[in-house]
Amino acid sequence: MASRPIRIAPSILSADFARLGEEVKAIADAGADYIHIDVMDGHFVPNISFGAPIMKAVRGVTDKVFDCHLMIAPADHYLADFAKAGADIITVHAEAGPHLHRSLQAIRALGKKAGVSINPATPVSVLEHVINDIDLLLIMSVNPGFGGQSFIPESLTKIRQAKALIGGRDIDLEVDGGVTADNAAEIARAGANVLVAGSAVYAGNDTSTYAGRIKAIRGAATSVVA
Repeated sequence: MASRPIRIAPSILSADFARLGEEVKAIADAGADYIHIDVMDGHFVPNISFGAPIMKAVRGVTDKVFDCHLMIAPADHYLADFAKAGADIITVHAEAGPHLHRSLQAIRALGKKAGVSINPATPVSVLEHVINDIDLLLIMSVNPGFGGQSFIPESLTKIRQAKALIGGRDIDLEVDGGVTADNAAEIARAGANVLVAGSAVYAGNDTSTYAGRIKAIRGAATSVVA
């Protein structure tokens, strides 16, 4: 089976919010494949970021894929809002509600790709019975809620397990948390093809550095799957 293309998804959680539209356009112009939208509610995770209106406000600056990661509970009530605001992929957490299959059905009914994320302590096995209903599987390699955390090494084992579960299915395997140019190769070698990077791209918020940082992460990841 041919390797899926490596995609780099900078997280706007690390952007300069005072000029968010410019920051989104800057990473799009710098070579980002996806724009990763981290939505936090201060309930499911210990932080609050932004909601659908903010995402809608920056939707017009690029036609790149909006990869919307909902770290909120419950999520079902807000799926339509994020779909209308311009999300292309909507990812919910397996831990965020009792009816994951229903959530995935709702996302697909809205015409969007459906993703599931699992936290560091959640086993990949919880997805065995919904694996045919997802388009993206997101492994959290830090505890969600804050940017700038270090990659949890055990996540490599989970990435390999997730890759085995996916098998030949048309599903992207995404990793979020502590991804850098230094560990992108081992993450890709374990099976991931979508790499979320926040501070590794946005640190210092100097737009002139974004293209080089994205290129470095992509280069490291593609070196092991080419």
